[in-house]
Parts: sequence; structure tokens; C-alpha cells
Amino acid sequence: MNLMLRQALPLLELDILRTFVAIAETGNFTTAAETVHRTPSAVSMQIKKLEEMLGCSLFRRDARSVTLTHHGEVLLSYARRLLSLSNEAVSRFMMPEMNGVVRLGAPDDVGELILPEVLRRFAETFPSIAVNVSIETSSSLRRAVAERRLDLAIFNAPDASMPSPGELLMKEQLVWAGKNCGSAHLKNPLPVSVWEEGCIWRARALEELAKSGREFRVAYFCAHHMGQRAAIRADLAVAPLARFLVGDDMVALGEKDGLPELGHYHIGLVVSDEAEAPALAVADYIRAAFARMERRPMEMLQVAC
Repeated sequence: MNLMLRQALPLLELDILRTFVAIAETGNFTTAAETVHRTPSAVSMQIKKLEEMLGCSLFRRDARSVTLTHHGEVLLSYARRLLSLSNEAVSRFMMPEMNGVVRLGAPDDVGELILPEVLRRFAETFPSIAVNVSIETSSSLRRAVAERRLDLAIFNAPDASMPSPGELLMKEQLVWAGKNCGSAHLKNPLPVSVWEEGCIWRARALEELAKSGREFRVAYFCAHHMGQRAAIRADLAVAPLARFLVGDDMVALGEKDGLPELGHYHIGLVVSDEAEAPALAVADYIRAAFARMERRPMEMLQVAC
């Protein structure tokens, strides 16, 4: 009898939970407000309402950022599940054709640092679509799309021209990366860390070294991006990297350090001419992610990591 007379529990509002998750993921009320298309004051009011309803503090605030309290961490798990279930239910009725499997390819650096955030955002909107990711060299990825083994692929290309078919996502500078305050670049012959054959970064780096007359040796060989970063951080070698991949513990090296300039390269996207609606939707999310990255590269990488 007492259970029947008990006052009904309040219902969590999905709109407020979406704002809560955005703040938790960005660590900033202003950035979260941009994400959910609200003003910072409106976002603050939403969180105040949520904290008053639950009777606890969800964030610790300081001058530069906000972090989750223990109660906030507990709520975050529920919030993500509730939002995911809501998206799944709505898409079941409003987008019944948006289901199936999309086969996406990407080079190692993009697959590790950029794709996780792209795929997370995509899954929130299209929970019935599964995305299978293949990590290969750019030449292998383009060949797989041409042979219909992949629906679409991101690839790296020299800056001289964009291969056809293909569209430009971003133009980025290629630099020599070394350990911050390291000495590997001072050694002779120069210890270099490179990828496997077929990598355009490797080809450009070795070609420019040969032109400059700088003696070098391949001191570290790895087909994965994390292996290259490990070699740099250990000050075992220098390596050609995209400028946006040079972290705080690294430094971009150039002519002043006795190394040849490497110029720029292109990041492109190729989509199969037989791609259907789910694959085309993934392509749109990839284009949007790279547009955001050109505006705020470090913020994008921090979210992805």
C-alpha cells in the first residue's frame, strides 16, 4: 500500500542529458554549448535543474575546466545508455532504411586519432548501422574501394595532385618530429623512423634527405603510428609526421635543425560509385569532422584520445 502512495519519481529529460554528456566530454561549458546549439547560460541552467532534481553536484568547477564528481561519473553511464536507446528507437521508425554494414578504410594515423570521434558521433545518430574499419596503407585502401571490397576510404596523397576519383578533405604540413629537447636530430648519420613501403610520408622523407645530402640510417621501422611516436619519445629517431600529430612532448624540426623541409600532403576521401545511403551518411560525417579539425585541431584530437 505504501508503494502505491509513494510519489512518482521525476523523469530525466533527454535534452538535458545530452547537454550533460557534452559537458562531460568537452570539459567546458562554452564548448558544450556550441555542441548542443545553446547559449552558455542556458546550459548552466539545465545543469542546475538536473543537479537540483537529483540532489547532488555533478561537476567540480575551476577557472579553466570542469570535471565530473563521483555522482557525475555514475550518471554519465546512464545518460549515454538512455540517449543511445532513444536514438535507436527513433531511428527504427524514422529511418528504417538506415541499417546494415558500412566498410570503411583509413590509414593508421587517421584510424587511431580521428575516426573514434567520428564513429562515436555517427553511432549516436545511426545506431542501426555497423561500421567495419580496415586500417591499411593509402594505396591499398584506394585499390580496395575500386575493387568494391570497401565502400569508402580516407587516404593520404602527395600535394602535387589529388588522385581521381577522390576529394580533398584537408591539406596538412608534413614535418620532422623529434623529442622535445632531444638530440636524435644531431646525430650523424641521422636516425630515422619510417613506415612500410607504400607510405607517402616515408617516400617524401627519404627523397628529401637524399636530395639534401644528409646521411641517414633507418633506425626504427614500424607499420603503426604508435610505434613511430614511441621512437620519437624515446629519442631514438626522428620521423616524418603530420603537423597536427606533433604532441606537447615533441617538437617540429626543419631547416634550422639541419633537416630538409617536407612540404605538404593531402588527406582525401574516395567513395565507391555503388555506395548506398548508409555509406554516404558516413562520408558526410567524415567531411564534417575534418571541417571541425581545420578550425580546432588540438581540441578534436583531445576528444578523440
